[in-house]
Amino acid sequence: MFSFTLRSRDPGSRARRGVLQTVRGPVETPVFMPVGTRATVTGLTPDDLTTLGAPMLLANTYHLMLRPGAELFRRVGGIHAFMKWPGPVLTDSGGYQIFSMPGERTITEKGARFKSYIDGRIHLLSPEKSIEMQLAIGSDVMMVLDHCIDSTADDAATAAALERTHRWALRSLAARGTSTAALFAITQGGLVPSLRRQSAEFLTGHAFDGFAIGGLAVGDTRAQREDMTALAADLLPADRPRYLMGVGTPPDLLYAIGCGVDMFDCVLPTHMAWQGTAFTSTGRVRITRGANSALDVPLDAACACATCQTFSRAYLHHLVKCSEPLGPRLLSIHNLHHYLQLMREARAAIDAGDYVAFARQRLAQIDRHEHAGTPA
Repeated sequence: MFSFTLRSRDPGSRARRGVLQTVRGPVETPVFMPVGTRATVTGLTPDDLTTLGAPMLLANTYHLMLRPGAELFRRVGGIHAFMKWPGPVLTDSGGYQIFSMPGERTITEKGARFKSYIDGRIHLLSPEKSIEMQLAIGSDVMMVLDHCIDSTADDAATAAALERTHRWALRSLAARGTSTAALFAITQGGLVPSLRRQSAEFLTGHAFDGFAIGGLAVGDTRAQREDMTALAADLLPADRPRYLMGVGTPPDLLYAIGCGVDMFDCVLPTHMAWQGTAFTSTGRVRITRGANSALDVPLDAACACATCQTFSRAYLHHLVKCSEPLGPRLLSIHNLHHYLQLMREARAAIDAGDYVAFARQRLAQIDRHEHAGTPA
């Protein structure tokens, strides 16, 4: 069974420390979930993730529905048996993927009708279909299907998407039936405070196990995202986990933790690794730059990950420039270690009651090359 227990609060901020109890064990919060969209975190094995200390993974309903499909998951006993991952899994519902292909789908009250990028077949992703697929996957935490739109859309469009999200949330709740898997609702409302309040008020009146903040990092600036994260988190109940979906950079996470957010996911650690970029204790490092080609020093001298303890910047530069897959793999190991270590340090700071000082210091060290005034 799923539950959430608060352990401590930071006296100088809204940061909080808790535990998610799942059938596959406890998950300490604040938590970052590596993204395993297609039942794999790109380039890494489950053993890699266990060694890194990843407590929970995220997978994607839309992609797994198209391949390998529900029937295979039912036959093999779900995603845990399929990918040999023993820990909890949260599945996104597919709402963001619907948003990201505007020219390839039609949204009605029934759901989103779209053409498969794999074989061209037409599919309907409805709230009921999304829950059916997540149950087949064997998710420990399921998400309702939401209607995600650009955060800068006009008020009328934002309100219409919000109301549809609410209707779809109730259909998702009904579709769960007697399953013991947790189900989170997704609050929407773009950058309109009154709509954010309306969404939180409506959804928290129903029996969801947790609440997500959706519709951010889709056109907004960092300042807008921070303002709305603070508002949206404060509107959610204290006794249920709060999940900021798809956001973001280490500074994003540090800020959101201070607002009382408990759960995070983002593809950036692995996505940026495959582009040759590392997140370090002194800011981002683009390993492909010529200055790294002869540096016989670790990627990050303050990092205890296997990459930094074993390989030089010169070697990582060489691998990435030669398009050797080992390069992005080693950078992925480092980046995920960086994110997971940041969560460990944040939890310790909250327990010690000095999260504000911790966050200020860490931001001063790493907050470089971020999206201060332009869309992320």
